[in-house]
Amino acid sequence: MTIASNAVPRRPASSSGTFFGEPRALGYLAFTEAWERFSYYGMTAILVLYMSEALFLPGHVEHIAGFGAFRAGLERLFGPMSPLALASQMFGIYTAFVYFTPVLGGYIADRWLSRRMAVTIGAISMSAGHLAMAFDASFLPALLLLIVGCGLLKGNISTQVGTLYATDDTAGRTRGFSIFSIGINVGAVAGPLVCGLLAQLYGWHAGFGLAGVLMLIGLATYLIGYRELTDTIVAARPAAIPDAPLDRAQWRIVAGLFAVMAMTIFQSIAYYQNSNMALIWTESSVDLDLLGFHVPVAWFNSIDPLVSIAAVPFVLGLWRRQASAGGEPGAIAKIGMGAWIACIANLLLVIGCAVTDRVPVLVPVAYDMLLGLAFLYYWPTLLALVSRAAPPRVRSTLMGTVFLTLFIANFSVGWLGSLYERIGPLQFWAVHAAIAAVGGILARVFGKRLERVLAG
Repeated sequence: MTIASNAVPRRPASSSGTFFGEPRALGYLAFTEAWERFSYYGMTAILVLYMSEALFLPGHVEHIAGFGAFRAGLERLFGPMSPLALASQMFGIYTAFVYFTPVLGGYIADRWLSRRMAVTIGAISMSAGHLAMAFDASFLPALLLLIVGCGLLKGNISTQVGTLYATDDTAGRTRGFSIFSIGINVGAVAGPLVCGLLAQLYGWHAGFGLAGVLMLIGLATYLIGYRELTDTIVAARPAAIPDAPLDRAQWRIVAGLFAVMAMTIFQSIAYYQNSNMALIWTESSVDLDLLGFHVPVAWFNSIDPLVSIAAVPFVLGLWRRQASAGGEPGAIAKIGMGAWIACIANLLLVIGCAVTDRVPVLVPVAYDMLLGLAFLYYWPTLLALVSRAAPPRVRSTLMGTVFLTLFIANFSVGWLGSLYERIGPLQFWAVHAAIAAVGGILARVFGKRLERVLAG
């Protein structure tokens, strides 16, 4: 049965709410997302290490239900793979589909389920998936549950934030999403720190088990606020969208946006490798002993989201000063700058590999800090560009399409990681520096032309 409305408009949300002056429901959504991101990034930070150092080795891999047939299918596509190459391919496939399924999750919520029901089912599925990661035999069902759960939860909970505000309350919606984003970033920073430490002290399954518990807390938070969400959500009626087909100028804008999206895939590949082979390289090539303490490798995945939070006021201040001097770069130039920063980050690893066999810990720290800055330059800029320039008739579709670039990038990250052992660390990071540089070169060559097209 199709449910026509995803919300019950009882009373309008207003600034008299009790969560930082916003509707109470925003607090439940923000904390639910914080716990979900905490569990997701905590699990992701130890996933490739767990697969390559334990799960895919003899004595464990035989216990994974259905894995023999699954591996045979992968090797028919990609050729024979070592445990490390197989771990990279699995990581890439998993993270790629995490970014693909929200498109389907939104469609399912719009057509058959309410958004509240979709988020609830998604949280239950993710909780079950995290807990199933604590056992070797249930590894494949665990990944499937996590992918399906993330697809149902990720996009729909963000949509619920928007529906807390009246259609014309632009300022309120901006405040709401800003608060909601804090939950995302806090979870992204804290997850690798806590789950990584537990995995180092008590074993891999302790880290995965904690991720499952955190997701259960997120589910409980959402269910506690379920009635509040029912009472306060305002049905957001989109502004009237003309039925007329796109004209030639609008199609040029759409084509221009697709070109910009394609351009960002290169820096996304260079960025997202930090959660895959960068962790393997750090564990094998970096001196992690610091003042008598062995730094957990997963902790490095907390650096770039922390920088993405801390650097925001400085980057915005820089852009304001550039604007006042008449020299603020355009959107394409900022995206290109993100690519060049990602290129420099990977070149740091190239230099580290060339100079010494035991790289100082400050090198991967600087690498992740630069990647956090690169992300801040290119990803929010891309989202803002699409939301501003896309024709209203296809704006939502194009915003969903943006995330498909991350599907392509993460799939490529897994495939490239499978080459790590064959080409060696120095060449591997040089390839990623070159990939990021391609994004910067494309932005430089086509930037002005694309800016003119997107200006309409």
